[in-house]
Amino acid sequence: MKRMIRLIAVVSAVSLIGTFTSGSMRQVRASEAEASQNESNEKPESEMTEEEKAAKAEKEAREKALKEAYELPVQTNEIKNWPEGPGTYGDSAIVMDADSGAILYAKNIDKKEYPASITKVLTALLAFQYGNMEDTVTISDHALSCLGSGYASIGLKAGDKISMEQALYATLLASANEAACAVGETVAAEHDQDYDWFIRQMNTTCKNLGGTNSNFTNTNGVYDENHYTCARDMALIGKALFDYPESFTICQTEQYAIPASDTVEEHIFQQKHHMLIKDNKDYYEYAIAGKTGYTTEAENTLITLADNGERRLVCVVMRTYGGHTYSDTRALLEYGFQNFRNVDIAENEKKDTYDALEHGAFVVLPEKVDFDKLKCKVEIHEGSKREGTATYYYKDNPVGSCEVTVAKDYKQKEITFSESDKKGINYKLLILICTGVVVILLTVTSIFTGIIRKRKRRKRRK
Repeated sequence: MKRMIRLIAVVSAVSLIGTFTSGSMRQVRASEAEASQNESNEKPESEMTEEEKAAKAEKEAREKALKEAYELPVQTNEIKNWPEGPGTYGDSAIVMDADSGAILYAKNIDKKEYPASITKVLTALLAFQYGNMEDTVTISDHALSCLGSGYASIGLKAGDKISMEQALYATLLASANEAACAVGETVAAEHDQDYDWFIRQMNTTCKNLGGTNSNFTNTNGVYDENHYTCARDMALIGKALFDYPESFTICQTEQYAIPASDTVEEHIFQQKHHMLIKDNKDYYEYAIAGKTGYTTEAENTLITLADNGERRLVCVVMRTYGGHTYSDTRALLEYGFQNFRNVDIAENEKKDTYDALEHGAFVVLPEKVDFDKLKCKVEIHEGSKREGTATYYYKDNPVGSCEVTVAKDYKQKEITFSESDKKGINYKLLILICTGVVVILLTVTSIFTGIIRKRKRRKRRK
C-alpha cells in the first residue's frame, strides 16, 4: 500500500513538473512569437512615410538615451563600504538627509541641468521668507508674457487679484507659470524693488544655502539657456523648505479652488505630483511635499521631500526619461530610509577638539562605516577666530556638519577661513610673508656671493 502511495506521488509530481514546464515553454514561445510578429509587422524602411521614419528614429533615439542614462556611473556606489544604491533612468540624482546635510546617494550631482518647473520651489521658499500670505498678488502683463504654447497655467488674466497664499497654491499644485511670476513681482514690490531684485535674491539665497552651480533667470523654470542648476543645489533648496511646514499643507492638498470674487473668476486645479495623491498608483506614504517639472530641453525633473518619522530626506532626479521619474524616486527614498543610521558627533568626537559643540548634531553613516574613519574640515565664520562649521566627510563624501567653537590650542590642516577673510587680512598677511621670504633669500644669496668672491681673491694672492 505504501509503495502504491509513493508511486502515485511520484507520477503526480512528474505530471505537475511536465505541466509547469510545458506551460512555461508555451509562454516563452508565445513571447518569442509575439516579438517575431511585431518585427514582421514593422514595415520595411523603404515603404515608410517620412512621418513614420521620423517616429521610428525618435523612438530609437529615446531608447538609446534611456539605456545610456541608466548605465551612467553612480559616484556613491564607488565608495568603499557604502551600500549600493539603485540605478536611475536619468542623468543625475541625489538623496540628501535634510537634518544633517549628509549626501546618501550621488549620481552626477554637480552636473549642469535645466530645472524646468522645480524652479518654483525656490520661488516659494523666498515667498515664505520675504512675503506675507495675505499680500495681494496682481497678475500683470509681464506675468502673462511667459506663457508659451503648452506651458502650465490656470487661466489667470491681466488685472486679476488673488492672495499670496492662493498664488502659492497655484504655483506649487498646478505649476501655474503666471502665478509664479506674479509671486516674484509682488514680493519684490513689498520691498520697494522690481522683478529683477527677486531674481537676484533667488541666486543669492541659493549661494547662501551652499549652492555653487546654479543661475536662475526667472521664477517659473521656463526654458532659458542661462537658467540652470544641479541636483545638489536643488536638494539644498529643498532642505531649506523643511523650515516652512506651511509648504507641506499646500503640497498635500490634492485639489484647491480659488473662489470667484470681484477681482477674479473661480479657478479649480489639482496636485500634479503623483506621490502626493492618495489614489494614484505612484502614491508614496512618506512623501510630504514636492514639485514636478518638464520641458523639452530639461526632460522630466522632480523634487520630493519625505519623512518616515525617523529620517527626513530630499530626493531630486533630473533629466529623467521614459516615465521612470516616480519609480526612480521611490527606489531612492527607500534606499535612503533603509541603509543608514545617525551617529552623535558629541559622543564620538575627541574631548580636546572643541570648547563647544552643537547639541544633538549627528552624521549619517552606513553600518560598515565607523565615526573614526571620518575626516573633518572646519571653516571659521567671517569675523570670528574660533566659531565655525565643522563638516565631516567619508572618502570625500559629506556625511554631516555642526556648529563648533574650536579649542584655543587646536590646530589642524583642515581649518579654513571664510571667503571674505581669505580676501582680507589673511590674504594681506600672506603677501607680507611671501615678500619677507623673498627679501631674506636675496639677502642670504648676496652674503653667500660676497663670501665666495673674497675666497677667490685670497687664492689669487697666494
